[in-house]
Amino acid sequence: MTTGDIGAAAPSLIRASLSRTGKWAGSVAFIGGAASDILNPLAPFAAYIALVASVAAAIIAIAIVLRLVLAAKALPALIFATSAAAVAGGVYGLQQQTNSQNGVIAGLVPAIAQVQQQLGIVSARVARIEQTVTETQQTVDRVKQSTDAVAKKTEEIASNQQQQTEQGAQTQKTVDQVKQTTETLAAGQQKQAEQAEKLQATTEQIAASIDTIAKGFAALAAQGGAIAEPKRPDEFYHNARVYELSGDMLNARRSYLAFAGFDVDAVDPYTRFATLLRVQDGKAGAREVFGQLADKAKALSIKLVHVLQFDDTQRLDKLNAFIAANPDFAPAYYLLAQEFSEDRLGAQSLSDKRSEAAALTKFVSYEKDGGLLKYFVDQRELADWLDHSRSRLTALGDVLDPARFAPSLTPMRSNAGWTISISLPEAATGISWRLGESGPFTDTGLMAMNDQRTGKPMPNPSFELPDSTTATIIGVKYLDLRGRETGPFNISFDPEAALQQGNKQILDQFWTSWIAFDASGNHGLVYFSQMLSYRCGIKAVRYSLNGTALDKEIKLPPCDKKDPYAIPYDYQPYFKVADSVTSMAVQVTYTDGTKSPVREYKRQ
Repeated sequence: MTTGDIGAAAPSLIRASLSRTGKWAGSVAFIGGAASDILNPLAPFAAYIALVASVAAAIIAIAIVLRLVLAAKALPALIFATSAAAVAGGVYGLQQQTNSQNGVIAGLVPAIAQVQQQLGIVSARVARIEQTVTETQQTVDRVKQSTDAVAKKTEEIASNQQQQTEQGAQTQKTVDQVKQTTETLAAGQQKQAEQAEKLQATTEQIAASIDTIAKGFAALAAQGGAIAEPKRPDEFYHNARVYELSGDMLNARRSYLAFAGFDVDAVDPYTRFATLLRVQDGKAGAREVFGQLADKAKALSIKLVHVLQFDDTQRLDKLNAFIAANPDFAPAYYLLAQEFSEDRLGAQSLSDKRSEAAALTKFVSYEKDGGLLKYFVDQRELADWLDHSRSRLTALGDVLDPARFAPSLTPMRSNAGWTISISLPEAATGISWRLGESGPFTDTGLMAMNDQRTGKPMPNPSFELPDSTTATIIGVKYLDLRGRETGPFNISFDPEAALQQGNKQILDQFWTSWIAFDASGNHGLVYFSQMLSYRCGIKAVRYSLNGTALDKEIKLPPCDKKDPYAIPYDYQPYFKVADSVTSMAVQVTYTDGTKSPVREYKRQ
């Protein structure tokens, strides 16, 4: 038969085949399409069937055209393959248009959806679903490879008619391979169905983003009341909160566990769940429950809340390790700040305050561009965290400025030597010092009284130095209220400058004693003994009588650094004035160049 004869006979052959094959082929194709739609939560079977059927139809059509098989025998198979491809393709198109992840039929017929639930087709273990889908995808890839092989063989048939018999055999072999691959795909789908029976929620629920969950939760919170048949994460969390508020802790616990099964990476539901567990089972019980959840979960929030169930030092160590491994997980910094807070510790050391402020500053920095929203289902909880962070940062002030909270020294010179008083920025349980930038430290010792801030003996805040001490560095360190060493701090000490500054401070503080008229019954004498005793801080003294002209000067003897407060035996600390003098004005110029206000003294 020639090609023209085949073309002439084709319509009659097709009609005959349709009359014999069309009914059962269409029925089988329709049943297959419905089955693939019902099984859609497991995998897009409609797409797979459409792909395989289209490939088979193309191969059969090519074989008929190239006369590799008899048209009369091949047309029923062609009609069946074409029908299957059309029905499956139509089903897949409807699924994509309606975005029906559970299938078009399940969306229209609630009974089918219930059947899916009862058969375990829809589940909540997305990780295992993804694994099985990956295996299925690999199988599809193998189908595609086989299809490419078929296309290659078909091209060879078209280019070399002399090898039609050999190519026909190869084509048949390829068709067998496609059939075998299809059987493999079916076996994989069966395995997938068996795995799906063990899962607990739908793929659509797992795919929900935290933003979607948060919006759903907010809407449910506005409505109030528990959801009778919760399915989505937001519904389970809503029910947990409702049950918790009503005192139904058993159902609250069940709802929290159901929410945790979705592996949603939001921190606030798990911190609330942990609080409930600690109340019911103690910290050990909460640690056990979250340990089991953390072993199975991928969500960092679950692992973080698990860390919080440990005790004190172990908890802090694990929290620091978590942050080191996940430096951009913002909620961890807020929870780290709580480890150093006044609420947690009762009394804070300066180091605690700095650690709290640093962690809160880091947490608040993520607020920019909504960077914290993705970690919270209940946005009110996030608002509380941010409000508390800002409030604490305001209370902590500029605690992170190291220059504002360093120890200081106040040297006081006596005729015997130096007394160095140490001022610390916080309560201490021990103080030590040294001269120079190296060498051992000397403890100042303890006083015979307790410091109410620490409940321990107060460390001596001063130490002595000989009058021969030259300019040097004094190192100071101390133990805070938790016994942690702070420092050392190196502070410059210049004896000459310290003597001048100390004298100036005393003169400024007790200026009313600079001048004394008619002291101790010595009428007509003006004494200036105090200025004389603290002259090491004075550069010049100007004065005037009965006015403020300051046209006179008191000549003071030079400073004796070895015995600075002694008055020379041959120097008179007074001068005579007439009875007409009723007042005296004085101004002191200090050794640092500053001047005192003009002080005026009335004669009594």
